[in-house]
Amino acid sequence: MHRLGDSRFARFALVGGANTTVHWAVYLVLWLVLPYLLAHVLATAAATACSYLLNCRFTFGVPPSARSLLLFPLSSLALLGASTLAVAAAVVVFGVDQRLAPLVGFALVPASFLATRAVLTERRRRDGTWRGATAVAAGTAVLGALPLLADPAFYFADDSAAQFLPMWHRLGERLLAGQWSLGLEPDSWMGGNLAAEGLFGIWNPVNLAEFVLVALIGDLSVAAAVVKIQFLVLLATGTFLLCREHGARPGPASALAVALPFSGFVLYFQAASWAGGLIGLAWLPWAWWGLRRHLRGRARALLPFLLGYLCVSSGDPYALLALLLVCAVLVVEFGPRRALPPIATIAACVPLIFWPVLVTASAGWRGGQELFNSGMLVPGLGDLLNASLPSFLPHVRSFGDVRMTVPAVYLAWFAVPILPWLNWRAMPCRRCAGAIAIAGWYFALCLGPSNAWMFRWPLRHVEVLHLAVAVLLAVALSGGVRTDRLRLRLGCTALVLLGGGYLAFAGLPARAPEHLLSLVLLAVLLAAALRWRRRTVAVLHLGTALVLGLQLLWFPANRDVADYGFPTDVSALRAEHAPLRGGTVVQIAARERVPPERIADGSAWSTLLFGNMPAAAGVAGLVSYSGIGNEALREALCSNYFGATCPRAYDRLWRGGLAERLKATHVVVQRRLREVAQPPPGWTIARRDAEVVLLRRRDPLPWPGGRLSEARGVRVLDDRQLGARTERVRFTGSGRLVFARLAWPGYRASVGGRDLAVSSTRAGLLAVRIPSDVSGGTLRVSWSPPGLRVGVLLVLGAAAAALVMSRRPR
Repeated sequence: MHRLGDSRFARFALVGGANTTVHWAVYLVLWLVLPYLLAHVLATAAATACSYLLNCRFTFGVPPSARSLLLFPLSSLALLGASTLAVAAAVVVFGVDQRLAPLVGFALVPASFLATRAVLTERRRRDGTWRGATAVAAGTAVLGALPLLADPAFYFADDSAAQFLPMWHRLGERLLAGQWSLGLEPDSWMGGNLAAEGLFGIWNPVNLAEFVLVALIGDLSVAAAVVKIQFLVLLATGTFLLCREHGARPGPASALAVALPFSGFVLYFQAASWAGGLIGLAWLPWAWWGLRRHLRGRARALLPFLLGYLCVSSGDPYALLALLLVCAVLVVEFGPRRALPPIATIAACVPLIFWPVLVTASAGWRGGQELFNSGMLVPGLGDLLNASLPSFLPHVRSFGDVRMTVPAVYLAWFAVPILPWLNWRAMPCRRCAGAIAIAGWYFALCLGPSNAWMFRWPLRHVEVLHLAVAVLLAVALSGGVRTDRLRLRLGCTALVLLGGGYLAFAGLPARAPEHLLSLVLLAVLLAAALRWRRRTVAVLHLGTALVLGLQLLWFPANRDVADYGFPTDVSALRAEHAPLRGGTVVQIAARERVPPERIADGSAWSTLLFGNMPAAAGVAGLVSYSGIGNEALREALCSNYFGATCPRAYDRLWRGGLAERLKATHVVVQRRLREVAQPPPGWTIARRDAEVVLLRRRDPLPWPGGRLSEARGVRVLDDRQLGARTERVRFTGSGRLVFARLAWPGYRASVGGRDLAVSSTRAGLLAVRIPSDVSGGTLRVSWSPPGLRVGVLLVLGAAAAALVMSRRPR
């Protein structure tokens, strides 16, 4: 590698100066009419086009080409995300002037030089890897659209509908408006601490781009499909590269890479419902590939750091656990001295993402350390081994029944039947030792227990087991198939197929025709793959498409998870719920009391909102979907992630002035849960129909400019909310102030530079005590994720270390 001080870098620096001038000029013009983050993104796009042309001709002396024109902006994506995060952190965390914030991009000049030189000048071996990755991406995208033919809302189910998509839409709007709050949405109450939720990945630049995309699309179901298919493609291409890195040929690698995104658990649980898990899984093979490639001397340290950061910052603890185990096997494989430095740069990113999760757990309903086995989503040994029969429904206790309604343990139609035909003697076991170890660990994890700290439901581990098995199968298939000892191999294959078929039939005899068709299809496909050995890969891909079509015909949706039937048009939703905007809404309702027919036709959601749908509707309310929850609020109003759910919540709301402390302006009461004859004092019944009673406050709220809701012994002169995280109160006297904010860890209060104690009310609301020796002044209340500054500094330090290591010749 040339030293960074050579003439190319000098010319690159001159081009960088010109691009900075272009970027800054465009930014300042756009900043006058657009939010600062959006102005930064658009200015960067303009500067990127200028940078490409100047670097081709002036810096590196190479002609522009279609390949470099495609790869140059793609290589800049991670740097764009990093610079956007740096600009946001500079403005929001460190208080840098918005007009000067783009100058933090100078810190990324060395990384930009390395990436630009690699794209424009470095020659790649023509081994079919990137051509194959492109084909895998295209094939996955096509197959990813097939579930929409079975169910247009396939990707908008369960948690995706109740938790992710509505909040993604709100966060996308925040970004477009330049109102980034570092993960605090006080209007979402119990679900508003997004930094502690983790799964929203608010520090992941790709996630931020997806949030904006969801907001621009406007239809939540369409947005869900677009985003999910993108990550299915990302998972497939990462798996392909990982298989190639372990020595698999392009054909077998592509067969396993395309099959994995449409395996049973990934498709029916992660893609359809648990979006956070899909995103974390999609980045895992990329991080594994980047680390291994660097340790083999084929990539610089910056690559595993960037990919590892994207995996960690997805916020999925299951992806973090898998990455931890991957790092462990790589340390054994390559030695601590070689492997620990790049791994340390990735480990330094963990506190920024997960420290708020751990600190906030004490305030939520998952604060206890759990280790027990309820049998929930715990597959058996026979379930895991029957991974190729398309019709097999595992006898696993699920949310809805004792048997699953989808083929959750299915991997690929050929994964098990082809095993007797592989050339195992040619298997490079030493090179695949890490994948073998990961497969063994995750096979054990899949068998239980059901709850281990924050990791529950062992079936969720099957996706990483399948990833490791996919790598091993791709490598084994690359050695070709053997047809000697034909009778023995035929006997083993018949035993495998008939054994799996019997387990499927014995478990659910009512589906005998599907089981029989599955066995016939697998036998025919396997015979074709063995007969036309030069077309084996084509047969494998054809079988994947055929089996996916059959499974979508038999199992068009996952009935093991909730089907809410939520509305998807955000504009129509907001128009319908416009009367509830302008204050905090308290909803007292139970989802199980909603008639199924009203869920089926969607009429229930004209009066009630569950999950995070209030965020999409633009309504501020206590109803929100939260994985961590707030224990004090739950106790006060018997709330869960669908709002107040017991009849007693209505009486508790008015007891002790809780409604006033919440600054409630509307109360929606489900009549099937609690009947309301007369409104409480100061309230009126604005609506009564067959389903709900809507109460509206008559008198205006005190201190309407902020979230202060109660003042005892203190005279409040003014209250102003300065964004979601900060509030300023001018006052005289001493006493106690209560805010309509949940007292999450991370709040700080001060008067004149003096820190004051913050506490929590019995309902979990933020309270500040003004001591008697303070006669007045300005109280500043602010919140930031616990450990924010330390976490940011660790990430920046790790990035610098990765850059330094990238300079060293290998």
